[in-house]
Amino acid sequence: MPAVSKGDGMRGLAVFISDIRNCKSKEAEIKRINKELANIRSKFKGDKALDGYSKKKYVCKLLFIFLLGHDIDFGHMEAVNLLSSNKYTEKQIGYLFISVLVNSNSELIRLINNAIKNDLSSRNPTFMCLALHCIANVGSREMAEAFASEIPRILVAGDTMDSVKQSAALCLLRLYKTSPDLVLMGEWTSRVVHLLNDQHMGVVTAAISLITCLSQKNPDEFKTCVSLAVSRLSRIVSSASTDLQDYTYYFVPAPWLSCKLLRLLQCYPPPEDGAVKGRLVECLETILNKAQEPPKSKKVQHSNAKNAILFEAISLIIHYDSEPNLLVRACNQLGQFLQHRETNLRYLALESMCTLASSEFSHEAVKTHIETVINALKTERDVSVRQRAADLLYAMCDRSNAKQIVAEMLSYLETADYSIREEMVLKVAILAEKYAVDYSWYVDTILNLIRIAGDYVSEEVWYRVIQIVINRDDVQGYAAKTVFEALQAPACHENMVKVGGYILGEFGNLIAGDPRSSPLVQFNLLHSKFHLCSVPTRALLLSAYIKFINLFPETKPTIQEVLRCDSQIRNSDVELQQRAVEYLKLSSIASTDVLATVLEEMPPFPERESSILAKLKKKKGPGAVSVTELEDNKREGGELNGSSDRGPDIAAMAASNASTPSPSADLLGIRSAAPVGAAPTSAGSLLVDVFSEAGPAAPSLAVNDDGFLRDLEQPTEASDALLVEGSGDSDSAPPSEDPAAPLSEADELLNKFVCKNNGVLFENQLLQIGIKSEYRQNLGRMYLFYGNKTSVQFASFSTTVTCPGELQSQLNVQTKPVEPIVEGGAQIQQVLNIECLTDFSDAPLLNIKFRYGGALQNLTLKLPVTINKFFQPTEMLSHDFFQRWKQLSQPQQEAQKIFKANHSMDTEVLKAKLLGLGMALLDNVDPNPENYVCAGVIQTKGQQVGCLLRLEPNAQAQMYRLTLRCSKDSVSRRLCELLAQQF
Repeated sequence: MPAVSKGDGMRGLAVFISDIRNCKSKEAEIKRINKELANIRSKFKGDKALDGYSKKKYVCKLLFIFLLGHDIDFGHMEAVNLLSSNKYTEKQIGYLFISVLVNSNSELIRLINNAIKNDLSSRNPTFMCLALHCIANVGSREMAEAFASEIPRILVAGDTMDSVKQSAALCLLRLYKTSPDLVLMGEWTSRVVHLLNDQHMGVVTAAISLITCLSQKNPDEFKTCVSLAVSRLSRIVSSASTDLQDYTYYFVPAPWLSCKLLRLLQCYPPPEDGAVKGRLVECLETILNKAQEPPKSKKVQHSNAKNAILFEAISLIIHYDSEPNLLVRACNQLGQFLQHRETNLRYLALESMCTLASSEFSHEAVKTHIETVINALKTERDVSVRQRAADLLYAMCDRSNAKQIVAEMLSYLETADYSIREEMVLKVAILAEKYAVDYSWYVDTILNLIRIAGDYVSEEVWYRVIQIVINRDDVQGYAAKTVFEALQAPACHENMVKVGGYILGEFGNLIAGDPRSSPLVQFNLLHSKFHLCSVPTRALLLSAYIKFINLFPETKPTIQEVLRCDSQIRNSDVELQQRAVEYLKLSSIASTDVLATVLEEMPPFPERESSILAKLKKKKGPGAVSVTELEDNKREGGELNGSSDRGPDIAAMAASNASTPSPSADLLGIRSAAPVGAAPTSAGSLLVDVFSEAGPAAPSLAVNDDGFLRDLEQPTEASDALLVEGSGDSDSAPPSEDPAAPLSEADELLNKFVCKNNGVLFENQLLQIGIKSEYRQNLGRMYLFYGNKTSVQFASFSTTVTCPGELQSQLNVQTKPVEPIVEGGAQIQQVLNIECLTDFSDAPLLNIKFRYGGALQNLTLKLPVTINKFFQPTEMLSHDFFQRWKQLSQPQQEAQKIFKANHSMDTEVLKAKLLGLGMALLDNVDPNPENYVCAGVIQTKGQQVGCLLRLEPNAQAQMYRLTLRCSKDSVSRRLCELLAQQF
C-alpha cells in the first residue's frame, strides 16, 4: 500500500472529530453536526471548484457523520468524482464512501461502474484491489452483471499480481453468493482449479474458498480439484513449521488453509485413483499422529489451531466411512477428549462420536467409552454437553448394552433439564421398544417413564405400549398387574390413568382372581382418579367401565349407578354426556351375547413405521437419527410383533355398533387411521406407527434407504438431501409406488404463501417449482411451473395431488396431466382447479417423481392452499364492526394469541400482509390508531363464514396480540395459527 504523505493528515477532520467528542450533550453534538453539514453543503455548491484534498476531507466528514447514526443525503457525486483521482488516498476515500453509503439501486451505479472498469483495466495493482473490494462490498446484482465475466479473467491472468488474485477470488465468491446465476465459470473452470498449485499461499487460501463454494453447486465441473487439494494438503502436513514460516501460526503450518482443504474434500467421495487415495490416507494418519505428540507451546492458540485441523480430518474420515483403521483411530482420539478439561473439546468429541457410532467399522470402538459418556451425562455442568452425551448414548445403543443405557437415561431423566426432557423420553421409548427381548421389561420401562416424566410423555408413547400389550398374549397379564399396582400410588400422572384404564378394560379379567385386585377393587381404583382427569381421559374411563360390565357382570349395578348420576348424563361436555347415555342404554337393553359382541377384545394391530421415531426426527437434534440409521446400522435389535396405524380408542370399538359418534368423539385420532385390515406398509419394520397423521389415501411416510443423489453428486443444502432416491438405478426399473414423506420444511414453505399467491415454492440444485394462483369466491386456479435446472432431461416425470384424511371431503382439487419428459433447462406448466367445499385446516400434498441420470427422485410438498385464500373482503364502518364484534362473543368463536414479533414491525409491511391475507383493512375503526382491524367472509360451497380480525402491536415490547372472531370456531383457530407466524 502506498505511504500516506504528511499532507494527507486532514487536520480539519481531526478538529471536527475532537469537537464531537468534547460535546457535553446530545443536543450539542447535533448542533455541531448540523453546522458542519451546512458548511460542507455550501462548499459543494460554491462556484469555486474544490481540489481533491478538500473533497476527500469533506467526504470523510460525511462518512464519519453517517457512522454516528445521522442520515446523509448529499455528497455522493463528490465521492464518485474522487474515484477518478490518481492519488491513492483520494480514491480510497471515494470507494469507502460508496461501499458504505451508496444504495445498489442508486442512479450513480452506472458512473461508479465506469470508474471501476477504468481501475480494473489500469493494471495498477493498488487501484485494481480497491475496485475489487468495492464490488465485493456492494455486491449488487447490477455489479454482478457488469463484472462477473471480467473478474475470472483477472483471476487467472498470468501477469496479475498475487494480491490482486486474492482480492479477485474473494470478490468472485461474494458475487456468486449473491447472484449465482450470473457467475458462470465455463472456460475458466480448469484454470481456477489450478490456482491450488499457486506458489503464493494467500492466493491458494482465497481460491479454495471460491472453489469450495462452486464445487458444492457443480461438483462434476470441479472434481479435478480433489487430486490437487490432496497434493497441497500433503505438502503442508509433511512440512516443518520452518518451511512455511510466513504462514505458520503458533508452530502449526497454515492451519486455516489445511482446514479449508479438508472441508473441500468433504464435498466429494473418496478418490478413485489409488495413488491419490493412498496419499490422502497418509495425510490423515499424519494428522492423527501429530495429535498424539506433546504440544510445542502451552498457549491456547497452538492447541486451538492443532485441534481445528484434527476435527476437520476426523470429519473427513467419517464422511468417507471406508477406512476401518482410520475410523477406529479417530474414535480413540475423540475418546481422549471426552475427559479433557476444555468444555468445548468435550462437546465436539461427543458430537463427532455420535456420527462415528453409526458406522459399522467404528461402532464397537465407540461402545468402549460407554462409562465415560455415562459419567459425562451425570456430572457435566453445561447442559449442551449433557445433551450431546445423551445423544451419544442413544447412538451407541444396541442389544448388548440396551438395558444399561436405558436405565442410565431413566435415572438421568429425574434431574434432567426441562428443555431436553421430551426428547429424552422419546429416545428411551424407542430404545426400550427396539431392543426389548423381555416384554415385561419393556412394559416396566415405559410405565417408569410415565411415572418419572409423565408431563413429557407424548401420546405416541403410551399408544405404543398399549399396542405391544394387545399384540403379545404373554405380556397381557403382567401388564394388567403392573398398571394396577402403579395406579395405587397417591399421586398418579394422567397418562398412567389412560394406560391403566385401557389395559384393565381389556385384560382386567386376567388378574381378577386375586382378591386384592377383584373386579370391584379395579373399578373403584380407576373411578377414584376420574374427577382429577381431563375430558379425553374421562371419556376413555367411561369406555373402560362399559368394558367392565362385559368382563365382570357383577359390577353392572355399580357401574350403571355411576353412569346414571347427573354429573354424567347431564354433563356440560357433550362427549361425556353422549357416552354416559349410550353406554347406560347399551348395558340395560342389550343381551349378554350382543354385549359380548359389541365389547369384544381389540384385535391385533397391523404394522407401520413408528410415529415415535417420526416425532423425534421432527426435533432435528443431532441425536435424532434417521430411520435408515436405526434400521441399517442396528439390525440386530429385537422385534416387537404386531403394531398398528390405529389408535387404541376403546370408545370407537365399544360404540361402533351402538351409535354414531359425535364430532368430538375421536379423542385419540382414530379417524386418521387406516382400516384394521389394511396391508402393512413395511413388514420388516421394527418400529411401527400408532397414529398416522395421514388417512388411508395419504402418501406413505416410508423413507427409502438411500439419500438424495448419493450416486450422482453431493448435496449442497440440507433441503436437497430430502429428495429421496429410488430403490434402483436402472431406467427400466418401475417407479416406487409410495410417495416420499413431506419435506421437513414443508410447513415453512407453506407459511411463506399465506399472504401471497405467487412465488417460488421449492428450489434445489435440480428442480425449481414456481406457483401462480388466483381465487374468486370458493373457486381457485393454480398454475405450477416445473423448471429443470440441469442440462440432463427428466424422464418419467409425473405429479400427484392428494388430499389426506378429512381434506377429501373439504376440498376438491382437479389436476391436468404433465408432460412425462422435461428437457434440460426447460420448464413445463400444470393447471390445478380448486373448489372449497367447507372449511379445512390441512393442505393438499403434491408428490413429484422423475428419473435423473437413472435414479428415481421422489419429493412431496404441501400445496399452499389455505382457508384464507377464499376470503371475500368486506368494508364496514366503525359502528357496524363493533356491533358485529359483540355478536360473535361466544368463547369458542374467539381465538387469541399473544406472541413475540418474528419480523420488523414496519407499518407498511404489516398492511401489505393483512391485505395479502384477503380481508378488507378497515381505517379509522379502532379507537387506538396503532391497531389494525380487518373484516371478510370466507366463501365455501356449503356456507359463508364471517371473520373479524384485530391486531394490536406493542412496538416497545416487540409483541403482538392477535384476536380473531369468526362465526365458526374451527376457522378462528386455524386463521390464528396461520397469522401468528406471519408477523
